[in-house]
Amino acid sequence: MNFAILFGGNSYEHEISIVSAVVLKKVIKENLKFIFCDEERRFYHILSEKMNSKTFSTKAYKKEKELFIKQGGFFSKAFLKEEKLECECIINLIHGKDGEDGKIAALLEFFGVKFIGPRLEASVLSFNKELTKLYAKNAGVKTLDYTMLRKEQDSKEKLIFPCIIKPARLGSSIGISIVKDEKDLEYAKDVGFELDSDILVEEFKSDIKEYNLAGCMIEDEFVFSIIEEPKKKEFLDFNQKYLSFSGNTELIEAKLSEELKEKLKSSFKKIYNPLFKGALIRCDFFVLDNEVYLNEINPNPGSLAHYLFKDFNATLDALAKQISLEKMIKINYNFLHSINGQKGKL
Repeated sequence: MNFAILFGGNSYEHEISIVSAVVLKKVIKENLKFIFCDEERRFYHILSEKMNSKTFSTKAYKKEKELFIKQGGFFSKAFLKEEKLECECIINLIHGKDGEDGKIAALLEFFGVKFIGPRLEASVLSFNKELTKLYAKNAGVKTLDYTMLRKEQDSKEKLIFPCIIKPARLGSSIGISIVKDEKDLEYAKDVGFELDSDILVEEFKSDIKEYNLAGCMIEDEFVFSIIEEPKKKEFLDFNQKYLSFSGNTELIEAKLSEELKEKLKSSFKKIYNPLFKGALIRCDFFVLDNEVYLNEINPNPGSLAHYLFKDFNATLDALAKQISLEKMIKINYNFLHSINGQKGKL
């Protein structure tokens, strides 16, 4: 399969998206192209040999061929013509805003471009942690109790300490704080509200277990990764997630009972089907007293969670081959023709 990775975007997670794309360069070794979306939302074709941190940190990418999107794919301007970037399927690897909030999904669907990633509705519901909670409840998956704080509202909610504060629309553990008292709360709120207008607050439970499960649906069958228990201190922060994930080489599966494994997979299925068809996602779960709770949905997980799969490339190829474009409606103008034949026509 001939893939193109779309990465970057105007997002706090812009640099993480670049790292993810560089990592996948080492994983998907054949027929791979790269489309970079910069902070101004301009697209560039980055050659494989230039996929390194310096190309982006020095803005050398601006010297590369600029692309634009139109019906059927990405194109560049050549002398007296346009050249199409040849690829069979785009991988949406933009993390956070632009890539996971629905903008890119809508753009690709509008222009009839085949892609792996969450569609518009799935993006909207998984991008906002509050909406994710509501979606999970409707799907029959438990979540921890929570409180919402709004930037423009003077909240009178009495919080239970310790608690964990999360910006509602950010991933990659950005802006997350553990709050142990009222003094910590004010600082954590200042940090959170710098990044988002809404903050989600959950009671912090030190004895909770965390497990990650990635997967997708191919035809009518689920393909799952191993179940990972991430190593963490108090909580899985930005550095723990991203300064080391590219070095994952050995698959170490969490030691769980078959009953708990099935509970995790069952919860994943309820979240995934049918809303996330066409995407490879990772669900992060909590387990408390042998009960499974959804923590969050990662619709474009870091480096596409490749390190959790025993045969990532085969899974990606199979997923891409069964993705179809949206059926186009044939417009015949019968109604307007009927009006034209009447008196007082428009």
